[in-house]
Amino acid sequence: MITTPLANAVLEAAESRRSIRRYSNAPVTESELAQLVETAGRAPSAFNLQPWRWVAVRDPELKSQLQAAAYGQPQVGAAPVVLVLYTDTLDALMNVEETFARTLPAEKAAGTKAHLLSTIGAQSEADREAWGAGQSYIALGYLLLVAEGMGLGTSPMLGFDPEQVKSVLGLPSYARVPALVAVGHPAEEGFASTRHAVGRVLSLR
Repeated sequence: MITTPLANAVLEAAESRRSIRRYSNAPVTESELAQLVETAGRAPSAFNLQPWRWVAVRDPELKSQLQAAAYGQPQVGAAPVVLVLYTDTLDALMNVEETFARTLPAEKAAGTKAHLLSTIGAQSEADREAWGAGQSYIALGYLLLVAEGMGLGTSPMLGFDPEQVKSVLGLPSYARVPALVAVGHPAEEGFASTRHAVGRVLSLR
């Protein structure tokens, strides 16, 4: 097997990552947040549309409201930052030029935007944002590995009231909220969970 320092680092992050529910008092700095979100944003998406958006919640009162929306899960209040992942596929479509290569000919850019507006943009709000949520889960996976590589602990959560989360943060009514992610410096090792054997999840044809 051929390995490189980068490949080894990615494998190590994937193998060592655990969900963390207790955090130290050390803050997560704005530069760390920026690096985390920027690198997670390298995740692939169809048409490079990147329909994911993040809200970094550090305000104690807002975190308290999010914790209530997350059915009291303690890591929401314990972590110095809670990242709220939501979709805004409409915004992504309206500003799709921001994702085009600078060398892309204007005619090609216009054609691509028209195609996206006539396909994804023509869907219902629910279908459009469901499509965006599917893309956003890829970015979520990237974010968890990037955080581990940066020495940060995370706890992704799917147990919450999405409408309440949107209300607390004033998010668009059409948005989907795929996940909340507690982020901070770990104060525990986390639980070493058991995974399925490869033969259980992989079929060779």
